[in-house]
Amino acid sequence: MDQAWLALEDGSVFEGRGFGAPVERGGEVVFNTAITGYQEVFTDPSYTGQVVCLTNPQIGNYGANPDDCESGRPYIEGLIVREFSSIASNWRSRETANEFLARHGIPVIAEVDTRKLVRKLRISGVMRGIIGSGNADPAELVARARKLPSMAGLDLATKVTTAESYEWSQPVSPCSPSERVGKPAPAEFHVVACDFGMKRNILRRLSQAGCRVTVTPAATPADDLLSLKPDGVFLSNGPGDPEPLQFQAAQVRKMIGAVPIFGICLGHQILGLAMGGRTFKLKFGHRGANHPVLNYLTNKVEITSQNHGFAVDAGSLKDSEVQLTHINLNDHTVEGLRHRSHPVFCVQYHPEASPGPHDSHYLFDDFVHLMREHKRS
Repeated sequence: MDQAWLALEDGSVFEGRGFGAPVERGGEVVFNTAITGYQEVFTDPSYTGQVVCLTNPQIGNYGANPDDCESGRPYIEGLIVREFSSIASNWRSRETANEFLARHGIPVIAEVDTRKLVRKLRISGVMRGIIGSGNADPAELVARARKLPSMAGLDLATKVTTAESYEWSQPVSPCSPSERVGKPAPAEFHVVACDFGMKRNILRRLSQAGCRVTVTPAATPADDLLSLKPDGVFLSNGPGDPEPLQFQAAQVRKMIGAVPIFGICLGHQILGLAMGGRTFKLKFGHRGANHPVLNYLTNKVEITSQNHGFAVDAGSLKDSEVQLTHINLNDHTVEGLRHRSHPVFCVQYHPEASPGPHDSHYLFDDFVHLMREHKRS
């Protein structure tokens, strides 16, 4: 519990106590408003290059365990919290959150006024920042924060993608005897999943819905993907700016009309680019587990899990070709699209949740239905 500092590029400095690994790391400082699911946040590859502030005032109280990891390791650059629990009280816990992050070299700064920090980020927008130990000069930390690369223009997806293709067949497992998951559907379809920073629960949900999944690297050409004879292609979530991923967008463009396509988060943005649209950076992004989204197709509101800092510009898409299907009720940004002529659809939010509500699990069944109809045609 040594003294620690959070230094932002605007010159602001927050003093706190250091936990996790005693190292200096920085990135884009963002905030997440979810009440639970901190381990899933730590291990979501979409947080590559970001220092995450969690707004729930106490973090770490239920520890960490192997089953709640969304990837093989944490991807956050650092963690900012109000109170970091020194104990772990949960029957599934195998270590404390502090031990988990320290083991992976992630610094934590606690006892920070997170409400003040979040207000600053909401008013001024996300900014670059560094967590440093108590013997660091805060002025020097500010100077180093200003030299960090901006998230705009960064291709991070190709840095976190799988190096080689692999198969996935594990369905959803209940986390307790009382959780009703149900039996997985028979593996009726072969889905090729393009990994731009994939969360494991997406793969579990695809498997649960009746898909045999082949995961491929982000830079796999369209011809190679189609040579695997998929019934459908899935485009995953991931970190960074979608704009540099012009090669990936071009490959997706080649597959539109040839095979059903479903995209989530960064995959949604890449599909937007492939269908002729543009993307832009949000002021402070959407990160949390209670974001309301209106489904125009059903006129129902879904409470969704979200994690993105960029969005598709609705005005850049031709309405004659692309239909807006979902919209964010907080700021009216695009949350869902589908092609009017081809079996292609995508959403900006995370229907697999983990953490978050289950309102949008139906989208995986919609993908299966689309593949079944395409097979019959």
